[in-house]
Amino acid sequence: MVDLKIKTKARIELIDITEKVNHALAEIGAESGLCNLFVTHTTAAVIVSENWDPDVTTDMLAQLERIVPRENSYRHGEGNSQAHILSVMLSTSINIPVRRGKLALGKWQGVMLAEFDGPRERNLIVSVVALSADKGKKAVTR
Repeated sequence: MVDLKIKTKARIELIDITEKVNHALAEIGAESGLCNLFVTHTTAAVIVSENWDPDVTTDMLAQLERIVPRENSYRHGEGNSQAHILSVMLSTSINIPVRRGKLALGKWQGVMLAEFDGPRERNLIVSVVALSADKGKKAVTR
């Protein structure tokens, strides 16, 4: 298990963290299995999205702000209800297969940290469930 620290720069943004996660997989030593990514915050999320054309993330964030407006007579006193709602909608964890030591993503896919209440330093836990070569078919968590 590896903890990644990710510094965000804006109140709302999507940050491509694919390479950071692949480096964490190398640190763990996972060749194949299932990678779980979990962001330990209630105002952030982790998603898989296109990471080639930046207009996709721009469009996605604009649409999310239309679906869940920043101001909407929310009762939560901190003023960040939008961030909490978006975090729940997108989810704080995802699972991605690991193949040959890297995330088994499609050609245009990347892993994104979704920041909805920044800027902040965010923590993402990378863990892997894998078959152990030296223990037969027993699943191990790293």
